[in-house]
Amino acid sequence: MAKKKVLFECQHCGLTTPKWMGKCTNCGAWDSFVELNQEQQEVLKQTKSPSSAKAKAISIADIVEDEVYRFPSGDKELDGVLGGGIVPGSLTLIGGSPGVGKSTLLLKTGSNIAAQGKNVLYVSGEESASQIKLRSNRLGANKKNLYLLSEIRLEQILVELSERKYDFLIIDSIQTIYSETITSAPGSVTQVRQITFDLMRIAKEKEIAIFIIGHITKEGSIAGPRVLEHMVDVVLYFEGDSSEELRILRGFKNRFGTTSEIGVFEMKSNGLVSATDISSRFFNRNSQQAGSALSVIMEGSRPIIIEVQALVSESYMPNPKRQATGFDTNRLNMLLALLERKLELPLSGYDVFINITGGIKITETAADLAILAAIISSFRNRVISKETIFIGEVSLVGDVREVYSLDARLKEAASQNIKKALISKKPIEKTDLKLFVVDEVTKLLEWY
Repeated sequence: MAKKKVLFECQHCGLTTPKWMGKCTNCGAWDSFVELNQEQQEVLKQTKSPSSAKAKAISIADIVEDEVYRFPSGDKELDGVLGGGIVPGSLTLIGGSPGVGKSTLLLKTGSNIAAQGKNVLYVSGEESASQIKLRSNRLGANKKNLYLLSEIRLEQILVELSERKYDFLIIDSIQTIYSETITSAPGSVTQVRQITFDLMRIAKEKEIAIFIIGHITKEGSIAGPRVLEHMVDVVLYFEGDSSEELRILRGFKNRFGTTSEIGVFEMKSNGLVSATDISSRFFNRNSQQAGSALSVIMEGSRPIIIEVQALVSESYMPNPKRQATGFDTNRLNMLLALLERKLELPLSGYDVFINITGGIKITETAADLAILAAIISSFRNRVISKETIFIGEVSLVGDVREVYSLDARLKEAASQNIKKALISKKPIEKTDLKLFVVDEVTKLLEWY
């Protein structure tokens, strides 16, 4: 008699091991391993093992590139993040905190696509059809070709897909759907993996564009196994506080386009709409206070003027606080050390707080100069004019280096009536702004 194979799986990250462990060595979760039966092990083998069909390698020079066809979603911000529109047969995963607007955005998108004459199926495992109808009335999303299905069984969803031809499918959410062929609970690693595998197969076979809503953990990542993000074609994350109007949709994976673009939305009474004018949403021109400086960052091909706020206050603790919201704390510590070394500012006895207004997060180094300017402004209690911007990357040796797309940044600043710009190098194109070249940090004090 063959020996029974025993396999345990972590219900947080999907790590498999032949022995039970109290703590997962991959994600660090405690008491998360459960034993898989033979049926679940077969599902795991199917989703992880490569296809048994024989494949022959061919020269890359002989491969004919397929033209990617896209159709519009009816929302220019969503189309921009996706790379120009929705690709038939693609599988897209969208995550975000509760209440940020995932269901609202996709219901509105489904309505826009249904208005184009395409059949759209909205599958909800969390809400009833009457609850979705109430939201649809508020959004003005009642379209004849938009169909609702309140169902959590995968087999029934597949039956509906076989009875009517659909062009667009929304799953809300992947953690609530379960397959009757798998004995584990809905939302488990095995269920999520198998359901995503089946949806991916359906998307490719029937050329249906599928959007999946995924819950996120308290760390901000999609709940479930990491293989979920590898299986889908596109991964999008919603950023923003549910108490604020602005939401940012950011791409983290896109097999059909770039991941550098973002979409900015506003939450209004009629749902999420594309932000028509975001140029002045991330800074306040009227407020003139010490500790505030402006910079221009690039989100993909879009320049955005942001306001950096700094608060420097005397500390009475042995270890002063250094906190940053929307900015890397480690880089803030580096910039503070640079100020102490190069400009001899006694910041070791002060608490320093940095905030990027509007809820946006800086992922590039072009705002380094603005960070320094805001800190110095707060430390000396001197106001910086809101007609001045600071653009430049600061290195450890104290020099200010140029950044990419400087001409586009200055053009955006000029469109917002900015008069002066502190930069590391003069731009190629002519500009109406009054430019001050700051190639070293020490020259920042000379400008003051």
